[in-house]
Amino acid sequence: QVQLVESGGNLVQPGGSLRLSCEFSGSIFSIYDMGWYRQAPGKQRELVAGITSRGRTNYADSVKGRFTISRDNAKKKVYLQMNSLKPEDTAVYYCNAVYPVLNGNEYWGQGTQVTVSS
Repeated sequence: QVQLVESGGNLVQPGGSLRLSCEFSGSIFSIYDMGWYRQAPGKQRELVAGITSRGRTNYADSVKGRFTISRDNAKKKVYLQMNSLKPEDTAVYYCNAVYPVLNGNEYWGQGTQVTVSS
């Protein structure tokens, strides 16, 4: 059973930076497509950034140029480097793993809180 554990969330001032980490266990990490989602209070969960098993990345328009997703297959980790943080980035950030086949299984972490405030 795949398990995902996020870390790195914190309170940060506007303009600051954070790096989120997600540790994967329970299967072969390198074959999974990975992603970071976020959910702010009263809003739907949204995709922030994704990275395929082959390393192709995509980003929400709202974070392009500020956030970078990366993965380390040897360490079974995916990262989200967040720079130039804004108050509207405040949310619970969730790690996501998808087995990249039709109707492949999908897994979620429990989330880590990011708060951007002065």
